[in-house]
Amino acid sequence: MTTKQKSPGLTIVIKLGTSSIVSPTPPFLPHLHLLSSIVETVVKLREMGHRVVLVSSGAIGVGLRRMGLEEKGKGLSRKQALAAIGQGRLIALYDNLFGQLDQPIAQILLTRTDISDRTRYLNAQNTFNELLSMGVVPIVNENDTVSVQEIKFGDNDTLSAIASAIVHADYLFLLTDVRCLYTDNPRTNPDAQPVRVVRDIRKVRQQVSTSTLGTSLGTGGMSTKLIAAELATAAGTTTVVMHSAHVEDIFGVIQGGAGPSGQVSETPRLDDGPLCTRFLRHDDPMRDRKWWIAHGLHSAGVIIMDEGALRGLQRKESGGRLLPAGVVRVEGPFASHQAVKLVVRRRRRPTLPASIQLTASSETSSTSPPPSPRLADHSENVSPLPAPQPGTPNIQPALSLSSSIASLDPLSRSVPPSPAMTALSERLAKTTMEGGQGSVKVVHELAVARGERTLTAADEGDWEEVEVGKGLALYNSSEIDRIKGMKSSHIEQVLGYCESEHVVDSITFFP
Repeated sequence: MTTKQKSPGLTIVIKLGTSSIVSPTPPFLPHLHLLSSIVETVVKLREMGHRVVLVSSGAIGVGLRRMGLEEKGKGLSRKQALAAIGQGRLIALYDNLFGQLDQPIAQILLTRTDISDRTRYLNAQNTFNELLSMGVVPIVNENDTVSVQEIKFGDNDTLSAIASAIVHADYLFLLTDVRCLYTDNPRTNPDAQPVRVVRDIRKVRQQVSTSTLGTSLGTGGMSTKLIAAELATAAGTTTVVMHSAHVEDIFGVIQGGAGPSGQVSETPRLDDGPLCTRFLRHDDPMRDRKWWIAHGLHSAGVIIMDEGALRGLQRKESGGRLLPAGVVRVEGPFASHQAVKLVVRRRRRPTLPASIQLTASSETSSTSPPPSPRLADHSENVSPLPAPQPGTPNIQPALSLSSSIASLDPLSRSVPPSPAMTALSERLAKTTMEGGQGSVKVVHELAVARGERTLTAADEGDWEEVEVGKGLALYNSSEIDRIKGMKSSHIEQVLGYCESEHVVDSITFFP
């Protein structure tokens, strides 16, 4: 007789908002019945073999009740003080509730600095893993007392997504005071329709309402939950928005399976489950270091590259590293080994009117080779090109400022260079190697000498810049600015040293 092997448990993160913990109006009484139901659900999940992390807001609300105040005020230091007062009582409340069911808990307070520093991030990850292996339920909150930006701008929705990535969660449940995401605000529009399954968050932003702004005590709303879902699904975590009063629906959701985003057959089964919104995880999620670079680090600067560099980076053999030759511009300042945004500068691709047709010049027509026999056999099906109009200009290609010095060297041309052009080429090479500002002027003079057209102010409207990813800079902003557009062999000559032939490493592209 064979014994049926028990399937491994899931890792589940549950986020509780302030509205689920205390009432939104004075005297800010705790929702003991709701909290007890959530605690019982967590313990049952633990008994089923699942690992559970609880991310809880509510410290400021509990602090207001303890001090007998009616509002949290606007000063940052006041909010931090209330959070310090309330956090101890909040964790004591959880310890009392979980203690009734003999479930040990632990408190983890995080800040953005803990996430942006790689060593501290890994230490936090190790602590989470050890607690979960011991059967403990970690209760996570932002360390509001020392975190300036979190109270003013942040929210625990984002923190729960970060916690999900740290523990490699299978599910993130965002418990709130609405049952799911709606096409409009259900509190003001009774015809608002629920959105049950989301595969593309970027598309759903344009189709639904995010006007539910949360309570006076909370810092988040539906828009922050979309951001959290975007972060969590990128890390491979299916994210669910559901009402905290129906926390028992968690069991029905996890029985339905996480379901990768590409499986269309999952939709009917998911629609038949509990009323909630599921943001399905990515088919190819980012893990660990790549996710940490893309979403855990603050970008200190921007590096703009050309399209050729982007195409090279998208090949596997590039190793996710950018060469200085592909850099067009640097925006900083930033130090080496800091995170930088990667932006590609590319030409716009306008749709030409159908009335615009290409014409061939009379000189080209007279000297063009005869058509091949294969084309000649079908010449009756091909409309002849219209004759060029008198005075049609013969436009020369624009001179690119990112062209290599060798391509500007007059020795590479078939026509022997004049002494003036030779001098201009030597000046261009000298000013480029010295990182001087006169190189653009020399390029212009050289183009005029050749009869070529340079970039004008009108040409700048033909370009667009699009953020495509993030990476770690291997040189500081000043150094990258000096070696941009150059070959890697010139780095040591310009900077006096060469730490790497690349300027950006560990590049992660956004989905």
